[in-house]
Amino acid sequence: MGTNNNDKQYLFDNPKNTKRVLHLLYACCALLVVLDFVIHRHVYHSWENLPAFYPIYGFVGCVVLVVIARWMRTFLMRSEDYYDKQYDKSYGKHDENHDENILENAADENTHKGANNQAENKKIGDHNVDA
Repeated sequence: MGTNNNDKQYLFDNPKNTKRVLHLLYACCALLVVLDFVIHRHVYHSWENLPAFYPIYGFVGCVVLVVIARWMRTFLMRSEDYYDKQYDKSYGKHDENHDENILENAADENTHKGANNQAENKKIGDHNVDA
């Protein structure tokens, strides 16, 4: 009597639907290219009058973003166990009880900070606020 979750079909599980969406996207792109020649644009710079300026500008912008991101990866990337190493250095080998104690202490500290902030924020401007 139970239903089988594997039988459920989603919209994009059918390859025909995926092709339909792609064809719709291509049609919209073609329509925008045609409208680019028909509709008068109010431009500020002369290079904006070039045919297909905005698609080229967008493509170049995306390529530049990818190149910069790859360059930034060289100095921002950390090893997979970077934070584990930091944890082991500061606390030594850890066990489950130690983890629970750290979490409890952190929860207590945050609770007290929240209570202090609530007391400080009770008076806003010249009005007492009870929330």
